[in-house]
Amino acid sequence: MKGLKQTLRELGRYPSAVAGLIIIMILLGISIYAPIAMPYSEAVSLWRSDENVWYRNPKFAPPAWTNWFRSEKLATSFAMGTEDGTIKKEVIEGETTKTINMVFPFDFTADTFPDELSIFFKSNFKEKEPFASVTWITPDGREIRVGDVSLGATETYRISQDEKLKRRLGGLDPQMGLFVVDPKAKDVLVMQNGRYELRVSVVSFEKDADVDAEFVFYGQVHGWFGTDHMRRDLGVALLWGTPIALAFGLVASLTTTVAHLIIAAIGVWYGGWIDELIQRITEVNLVIPFLPILIMIGTLYSRSIFVLFGATILLSLFGGAIKSLRATFMQIKEAPYVEAARSYGASNWRIILQYLIPRLIPLLVPALVTAIPGYVFLEASLAVLGLGDPILPTWGKLINDASSNGALYKGLYYWVLEPAVLLMIAGLAFAMLGFSLDRIFNPRLRGN
Repeated sequence: MKGLKQTLRELGRYPSAVAGLIIIMILLGISIYAPIAMPYSEAVSLWRSDENVWYRNPKFAPPAWTNWFRSEKLATSFAMGTEDGTIKKEVIEGETTKTINMVFPFDFTADTFPDELSIFFKSNFKEKEPFASVTWITPDGREIRVGDVSLGATETYRISQDEKLKRRLGGLDPQMGLFVVDPKAKDVLVMQNGRYELRVSVVSFEKDADVDAEFVFYGQVHGWFGTDHMRRDLGVALLWGTPIALAFGLVASLTTTVAHLIIAAIGVWYGGWIDELIQRITEVNLVIPFLPILIMIGTLYSRSIFVLFGATILLSLFGGAIKSLRATFMQIKEAPYVEAARSYGASNWRIILQYLIPRLIPLLVPALVTAIPGYVFLEASLAVLGLGDPILPTWGKLINDASSNGALYKGLYYWVLEPAVLLMIAGLAFAMLGFSLDRIFNPRLRGN
C-alpha cells in the first residue's frame, strides 16, 4: 500500500479529489463541532419541543440571508431582553414603591411590516402585582402610548392584538400603525425607517419584587437557516444531521466492505461446499428487495436508527462485491508466496488474514469511500418516507416535514433545498474522492 504522503501527493494531481477532500474535512469539522456546541440530549430535547420553547421564532420564516437576493427587504426577526443581558434595567427606589425602567432600541430598515410584536414578562413578587406601562418612540421623536398591563408571575403582552391600541392608531393593526408616519392617513401609508425605541416602565409595590422583560419582533425572515411549522430553528437539524449522516454512512460502508473482503477470502481459500454456500447466499441476497424490507421493518417493528442500521448491515453482508472479489482472490490464491506459506505450515486463518486480504486492501479504500454516499442517501430516503428515527433531527426528517406541510406549494423552498443541497454536496464529495482514489490504487485506471 502506498504511503500516506505519497497518496496525498498523487491526490493533488486531481482537482476533483482536492475539492472532495476539502468538503469532507469541512463536514467532519461540523460533525465534531455539533456535539460540542449542542449536546445530543439538548438537540433531541429542542427538536421534540413544542412552540412554547421556540416562542421567539416566527413560523415558516426563510433565512435572513435571502434578503440579499430580494428587491423588497423583508423584516428580520429578533429578540432582546433583560434576562440574557442584552438590555439593562434602571431601578429607581421610592419610599413604598420601586420603578424599573427598560429601553429596547432597534433599527428598522425593512420594506415590509413585521407580522407580530410581543413582550414577555417574568415577575417575582409576593402579593401585589407590578404594573407596566409601555411607550413607543418613533425615529422622528413621536411618543405613542402603547398600553398598560398588570403583571402576573408570567405575562405575555401581544402588542399586535391590542384592540385599544388599534383604535388609537385609526383602525390600523399595531404592527403597521406603529411604523408609519401618519397612521390616520389610510389612503397613503408612508413607512418610516430608522431607530425605534420601546420603553417599558414597571412600578412595583414591593421592595423585593423584580421584573424581567423580553421584546420579540416577529419578522418574515429569521436566522441563518429559517424556521418550520413549529417555529423550530432548522439549524438544529442541519447541524446534527451532519454527524448522523456521516456516522451512518461511514460505519455501514466500513462494516460491509470489510465483511465482503473476509467472506470472499474464506470462500476462495476453503472452496468446496463453503464457497458454494457463500455464492448461493450471495445470489439469493442480490434478488432480495432491499428497500421494501427496510420499509417493512420500519413500519411493523421499529423506526429506531439502530434497528434500521442493524438491518442494513445484515442485508448488505452478502453483497455483489463478493463476486468480483472472489475472482481476484482466485488469482492471488495461486501466487508463489501463498504456496510458500502453505508449505511451511501456516494456518488457514493466517494465510487468509496475512496473505490474501492485505493484497486487496488498496482496492478496498476506494470502494469504501464510494459506498458511503449510498448509505447516507439510504438513511435520508427512509426518513423522507416517514420511516426515519422519530427522535433524531436529520436531513431526511427535514425533507419529510417539509413535504408533510406542503412547503413547496407554499413557496418555502428553503425548507427542502437546504437539506437536499447538503445531501448532494456530501454525496458528490465522497464520489469525487473515491473515483480519484480508484485511479491511484487501481493500476488499470492509472493511465486513463
